[in-house]
Amino acid sequence: MDSIVNHLVSTAPEPGHRITFARLDGDRSMDLTELYARSADVARHLRRQGIRPGDRVGILSPNRLEWVLLDLAALRLKAVTCGFESGKFDASAALLAKYDLAVLYTDRIAPTGAGAGADPLIRDIAELADVPATDDALGPVKYETDDHTTIKFTSGSTGEPKGLAASVGSIDSSITAVQGLFHHTDGDDLFVFLPLSLLQQRYWIYSALVYGHDVTVSTYEAAFSALKRVRPTVVMGVPGFFETAKKQIEGQVRRSGAEVPSAARLLFGDRIRYLWTGSAPASAAVLTFFNDTAGLPLFEGFGLNETCIVSKNHPGAHRQGSVGQVLPGKEILLDEDGVVSVRMDYPVNTRYEYATPEAQRIFQPGGIVRTGDLGYVDEDGFLYIRGRADDVIVLDNGKKVIVRPIEERMRTSPAIEECVLFCPTQTYLVAVVSPARQPADTDVIAAHLAAANAALAKDERIRKVIVAEPGFTIDNGLLTSQYKPRRQQIFERFRSAILDNQEGIHA
Repeated sequence: MDSIVNHLVSTAPEPGHRITFARLDGDRSMDLTELYARSADVARHLRRQGIRPGDRVGILSPNRLEWVLLDLAALRLKAVTCGFESGKFDASAALLAKYDLAVLYTDRIAPTGAGAGADPLIRDIAELADVPATDDALGPVKYETDDHTTIKFTSGSTGEPKGLAASVGSIDSSITAVQGLFHHTDGDDLFVFLPLSLLQQRYWIYSALVYGHDVTVSTYEAAFSALKRVRPTVVMGVPGFFETAKKQIEGQVRRSGAEVPSAARLLFGDRIRYLWTGSAPASAAVLTFFNDTAGLPLFEGFGLNETCIVSKNHPGAHRQGSVGQVLPGKEILLDEDGVVSVRMDYPVNTRYEYATPEAQRIFQPGGIVRTGDLGYVDEDGFLYIRGRADDVIVLDNGKKVIVRPIEERMRTSPAIEECVLFCPTQTYLVAVVSPARQPADTDVIAAHLAAANAALAKDERIRKVIVAEPGFTIDNGLLTSQYKPRRQQIFERFRSAILDNQEGIHA
């Protein structure tokens, strides 16, 4: 396998392709050749600061140019980046010590002489924008497949974040496989907006440098306002993003009388080749809306931080409802209960850092990761995910209820953004919903609940709905950085309401 990472550290990109940073306050673009040259200047700057191969370079900042420069510079020094989710960590001496950081670059510097700004190992990431250019030789760098370039700190559902160091082999194999499916090339502009602390977001920057296409880096807050300006060909987003996009498009149709395809192109721009989603299950309603009604192909895939991408729908092999066919170098293993494990030719890792022995059980011998998802593979090799093994509720009458399809049914309401089901006494279901708008439209939610219950089997019906006010957000700890509900935190937040014996809608 040709190494993407070794190509990145040894070969400058061809001119003529650009990276754009799309923010709420405007856009900034530069040729990838300039980006590459400036990353070399940052690498020399880090070396002058004493950074050596194997040193850990912390990054605590939202997406920005300096984040990318620092990541590429660390690659060129064989240093290890540690990306911390902005808002979830504090820039402090304790962070430096806990994660053995040689330096931490952040946008959260305290005033000079106080707090974080007083620590010489905690530096303002903005200083990397003006690093002077020099021509000092960096020297050759070569990675082996088992080397690690970065540590991802998983948000997790409970407890302290777990560190996951990603191998070069897993990065190379994932980017190579995706390129074989989608053939990103001259004329493409890949739009990404999730935090760069998620390694997979950086893949698209690496792809642009190696394969020769444009890439746009934005933020969740700026994404919708930037899309029509940037006019990308590919948009990568979690299902929650496309749920929101669907509602915006439908609102535009109601206001203007436009056709859905026209309204969709108005929101996403007129050059869309396809839309990409993963990280969490996409609802059937969203997939049908984009694929059939809006005319914008939305391809769902499957993967974890611990596996990288495992399977993907793509042009020429797309079966809606599945998460696609398995990629080269990956193999699906199913146990007797239908729980999915993944065997990899190039494992991401075989263990976590900063995790309990219990958490390590996800990793099994032979490059195998037990995902905890329930699934099956059809006769044509398409993988289907039915839900989480932990989310199968066994009632006191022995009936097994898989909650995912019921939650998806509830999310089809325009008044509901998210829905999480619980079964506090093993006899009936309780839903906690995050409303699509504030204040919540409880009348619409009640009507939707009645319609859903009428269509469900007796044991699948929801007895009570709790309306979260305010709704689930990353800031209040009820969503992960990939916009997935954090079930345990939601249960703890609404424990008393979930456990009481009242029925109906409760706001």
